[in-house]
Amino acid sequence: MLPAKAIIAHPDRSFSLEDITVAPPQGDEVVVEMRAAGICHTDYDSLRWGKHLIIGHEGAGVVLETGPLVTSVRPGDAVILNWAVPCGRCFQCQEGNQHICENQSPVVAGNNGFNAGHPPLERTTWKGQPVERSFNLGTLSTITLVREAAVVKMEVEIPFSSAAIVSCGVMTGFGSAVNTARVKAGSSVVVLGAGGVGLNVIQGARISGAGKIIVVDVSGKLEMSKKFEQPIHFSRTGRQGLLCCQNCQIHDRRKRCGLLFGSVRLFLIWARRPAGDGAQWWHGCTGKRDRAGSVFNMELFEWDKIYVNPLYGKCRPQIDFYILMNLYKKGDLMLDEMVTQTYTLDQMQQAFDDLIAGKNAKGVVVMR
Repeated sequence: MLPAKAIIAHPDRSFSLEDITVAPPQGDEVVVEMRAAGICHTDYDSLRWGKHLIIGHEGAGVVLETGPLVTSVRPGDAVILNWAVPCGRCFQCQEGNQHICENQSPVVAGNNGFNAGHPPLERTTWKGQPVERSFNLGTLSTITLVREAAVVKMEVEIPFSSAAIVSCGVMTGFGSAVNTARVKAGSSVVVLGAGGVGLNVIQGARISGAGKIIVVDVSGKLEMSKKFEQPIHFSRTGRQGLLCCQNCQIHDRRKRCGLLFGSVRLFLIWARRPAGDGAQWWHGCTGKRDRAGSVFNMELFEWDKIYVNPLYGKCRPQIDFYILMNLYKKGDLMLDEMVTQTYTLDQMQQAFDDLIAGKNAKGVVVMR
């Protein structure tokens, strides 16, 4: 058994840095020494899942050991971890939708928990007992045990702190623009929120050749977005939570400016012209109350408007991660600039505090 350290969430919503043990790899399993792990709101939300859990679902590291069936990586290889491990057999995998695998996705099939397509729980233990790992990865750990399909070899030299954010935040944002919305050259794009995902939607839209990128955000992250594109910024005004362009001098916005008032959630649906391409709405933008109780006018969907709720930017790990790596090598995809603060494992509380305060584009925990 291999000793390691990990951030473990507890049922009372607290967390602590704990000693764990990781079993040697079997079959197609890979032991990864984690070098860096990204931090996002999903990690903070996992504190509320009501169970003991090694948190963290995006990261990068170095292969320590491999099982006898592993062929794509070997000890010493730098890898990026991926939580969407496809089975290759179900309907969705056969359709090319690996990100929503019916058998092995922790979101679709496993409810953010363990399922049989991953190393058994008893192969990672805490206090002598099996412990779950967020999205079957648990990247906020010095060592983790995963399937071979959960790692992608880094063939481009990227700092681990930058590579760590590829496996969720960057992929989700970039893929939503490129794979899901299929942004066309010269088209206009509206991005709601300039956080870790939104900034990468901006990058995906820019790389796709968008003619105009409009960012809607109520935080100081609008300034961060200027590093990635020069969009028209929007900000929240005081009256009824209206949204209006910073340059707009029209005060009777309901009648003249035409922007949807009172609901950021519906702004994108309203903003899309009839039969326009690629409308979408991220699941992560809404809480449980929004999904359960949103009431809106269906006329917003007229005419030929499409609602899409994409997951993970329709990620095909063994294809898309290499696209992202090559774009980084060419200088088109900005990763280093996304990492605005790094932390150690024993600074996890500060990392969460900064996350909730919106201080970072992306915060990253660095193990070594």
